[in-house]
This record gives sequence, C-alpha cells and structure tokens, in this order.
Amino acid sequence: MRKIINSTFITLDGVVETPHLWPSLGSSATDISLKIQTELLDSCDALIMGRRTYDSFAAAWPARAGDNFADRLNSMRKYVASTTLRDPHWTNTTVIADDLIGVIQRLKQQPGLDILQYGLGPVSFAMLENGLLDELRLWVYPLILGRTGPRAPHFLDAPPIRMRLVDSRSLVNGICVHRYEVDRATA
Repeated sequence: MRKIINSTFITLDGVVETPHLWPSLGSSATDISLKIQTELLDSCDALIMGRRTYDSFAAAWPARAGDNFADRLNSMRKYVASTTLRDPHWTNTTVIADDLIGVIQRLKQQPGLDILQYGLGPVSFAMLENGLLDELRLWVYPLILGRTGPRAPHFLDAPPIRMRLVDSRSLVNGICVHRYEVDRATA
C-alpha cells in the first residue's frame, strides 16, 4: 500500500503559515534543501492539499517551468480538499468535495508511488485521526515569530498521536529536517 508523507516547514514556535514571508536564513543550504525536497517529490506520484495550500501553490507553481522540481510538481496528479473550489486551473487537479477519508483510502490502495502532502492543517489532522498519514517531515526553522505568529497552537485541533523519529538532519543554515513515522502500536 502507498504511504502518505507530509512535508511541512514550521518555526520553533509552531508557525506553518506563509513560510515565504519568514525572515531569510540565507542561501547556504539551498542546494541540499532542493536535493532533499526533490528526492521526496520524485518518490511520489500524487499530491494532496487543503484549499489554502492549494491556493498558494496554484498561484505560484503553474508559472514556473524548466526545472525538474517545478516540472514534476506541475505534471503530477493533485487532489485538493474543498467544498467551495469548482474549477481548479492547475493542471491535473481533482477536487475532493465530499467523502475526503474514503477518497484518500482508495488513493492509498491504488498502485503507484507514495503520496505527498504539503501543508499541515485540517486535512492532515483528519488523515491522522483515520490512520491514513504515515509520515511527517518537519522542516524546523530556527525562527520564533512571536507576536507576528498565530495566537493559538497550530496542533490544537490535531488528534493525540505518538510519532517515532526515524531520521534527523541538520542543515548548515540551522534548519533541522525531522522525519517521523506514526507509531501504529499506540495510534
């Protein structure tokens, strides 16, 4: 069965929203970051997103082309959970308007590579609640956004889930990439 892997940027104080607006950490780890992200993207053939992540990605990625990462992302199957999106303009996008869990269960059972999820929110939490999310890759940025960040803890609506650290990698710019698997024995 295919795995669903979530890959999310997060600050030390739990912010995941608008990472493109966070203070720059410089370009010292750009090459290795792209290599790690590309390896993950190449191991997947479908992408799941919530509506907010879809809107931000669809505003940026379709205009990019000519590099392997953008071309792969733009050509792969995309599934967006939304009850309001009617006419997605990003190529190969399917809207999941109802039965989110049933659709994702069927996707996992289909043949193919793993499934990637960008964004960490209600869709991720629903998948965790229903035993569908297999792996969480947190790109922990050495930033505290404090007053400029959210007012509630990001994981407030997540179900209680025990994770098992399977890999951790520190980049030269201070980002730590932690790879966790859901501990099915306690889930």
